Amino acid sequence: MTQKQLEEHLWGAANILRGMIDAADFKQYIFPLLFFKRVSDLWDEEFEQAKEDSDGDLEYAEFAENHRFQIPKGCHWEDVRKKTVNVGAFLQKALNGIEKANFELLHDVFGDAQWTNKRRMSDEKMLDLIEHFSKMKLTIAQVPHDLMGEGYEYLIKKFADDSGHTAAEFYTNRTVVKLMTQITDPKSNESIYDPTCGSGGILLSAALHLKDQGKEYRTLKLYGQELNLITSAIARINMFMHNVDEFLIVQGDTLDSPQILENDELRKFDVIMANPPYSVKKWSQNKWMNDPFGRNIWGTPPQGCADYAFQQHIMKSLSPNKGRCVVLWPHGVLFRDSESDIRKCMIEEDYVDAVIGLGKNLFYNSSMESCLLVCRMKKPKERKGKIIFIDAKDELRLERTNAWLEPKHIKKISDTYWKFKDSKGFAKIVSNKEVLKNNGNLSLQLYVKQLAIENGHKTKDLISDIREGQKQIKNSTDRLFIQLKNMGIEV
Repeated sequence: MTQKQLEEHLWGAANILRGMIDAADFKQYIFPLLFFKRVSDLWDEEFEQAKEDSDGDLEYAEFAENHRFQIPKGCHWEDVRKKTVNVGAFLQKALNGIEKANFELLHDVFGDAQWTNKRRMSDEKMLDLIEHFSKMKLTIAQVPHDLMGEGYEYLIKKFADDSGHTAAEFYTNRTVVKLMTQITDPKSNESIYDPTCGSGGILLSAALHLKDQGKEYRTLKLYGQELNLITSAIARINMFMHNVDEFLIVQGDTLDSPQILENDELRKFDVIMANPPYSVKKWSQNKWMNDPFGRNIWGTPPQGCADYAFQQHIMKSLSPNKGRCVVLWPHGVLFRDSESDIRKCMIEEDYVDAVIGLGKNLFYNSSMESCLLVCRMKKPKERKGKIIFIDAKDELRLERTNAWLEPKHIKKISDTYWKFKDSKGFAKIVSNKEVLKNNGNLSLQLYVKQLAIENGHKTKDLISDIREGQKQIKNSTDRLFIQLKNMGIEV
């Protein structure tokens, strides 16, 4: 099966629901059904392989040891397919059975869609969906893990396109994710964490980064927490679809109740990459003041904006030796006065490594400009006491309201970060002392501005030249008209 065939088939399932439920709700029905079909087809494929290996021993072929996931009697895709009435109720029973039989791996993985609500999902519509998925065999032989993973990511992107302003809650521009991964450069055996993991794309990028380099990626340990139940389920399915088993994704409020712990303290990670929800107003500020996990390292952010609560959570969760992080934020985190004391503490303790300004429309479904705040717990000797500012707002491809980073943009930005050298009008290395003189203001325009000023002068000179040229053309035209008039020619 080709990638295009798979994508068309997967998106065809979403089109069956169009007009019946909101596009933003497609994902809570389509993803569980897709995973249910994949699990059932994998079980059948493993059964046939085990039967062949045992010379037709059917009992042996059903042994749990021969299957990645267990499917209890009556809970297979084909069992549900036989039903014509109360399909949703039978489907719900089958999904619950699979979750229970694989509790450690699959508890809550199918989400909480209202399968039994016939006003929302009629038997007829359910049968249409089931028959649509039944037309395609989702075995590894037909759809290898790489192809399945890419198809699943395609579907996530399509749902994000359809979801309007809510898309940013579960989807981060994958080209920005690629850049974030180049900046943190995850290594084999390292632990990767995303405290607001959405659909899991940032975590998976670490594995794909190593895989693209031909390095061992299966030794990575991936961790994530996500507030939304459906989205956390989508993230877990995303891992399985990409054949990644070494992960832990939990559901819950990261600020109010962090759940990835070790000895009752926050677990420490080598790499953290995140795109937290920005300017969250409803959060437990009072609880934060006496945070049991000690995350209020540098103070309490204002009630109307939890950005630096997330940032401090991230810093507290980093491994003290090689921990590094990159966080996608709006530019406000760089200069708002209400958070200046927290920001200054981060700079004084030499954690801020880089500030990278990105162009507009790279926040999903938002025209707002974004930035990457890069921090390290222990900087290399040549980077100590310094911050590199990179103004990459023009490094993007923009078509109408869609923007993305092309490979050349990602390479230019990441190369500049790693080379750690000034680049006229693009990058500037600034001492912590100089930034602190500016009250800890990390705004790019304070530091990367020389070329912009020079370009401004060049533009003024060019405009002056154009105006002078226009004046000369007008004078020449006037003289020509006078000469023609003297010759008796009226114009």
